[in-house]
Amino acid sequence: MELLEDKMRVWLESARFVKAIPGVYVLYNRNKDVIYIGESRNLEETFTKYVDTGFEGNECKQKTQSYQREFTNNPKERQIQLIEEFKKESGRLPSCNTEIALETH
Repeated sequence: MELLEDKMRVWLESARFVKAIPGVYVLYNRNKDVIYIGESRNLEETFTKYVDTGFEGNECKQKTQSYQREFTNNPKERQIQLIEEFKKESGRLPSCNTEIALETH
């Protein structure tokens, strides 16, 4: 189930080359299941940190095989929208997201 219009990208091959701008991203496991919907003010910084630290030791996110990303000036709002869409369609949250991510401003 692909959430974004962006093509599916192999995690390690292209994660380091993302632009240093705000956006949202969706992480997928090897079965192409959504495992995490995230947001960042600087995608390059976030992805570099994930690559360099093995997702900061987060075992759930370490299952990432591919990803999609979308550039947006309102990443937090878009993340909440995507999580709500995913929950409506699947009846659950992505396995690496928590209810805290759904807090609205």
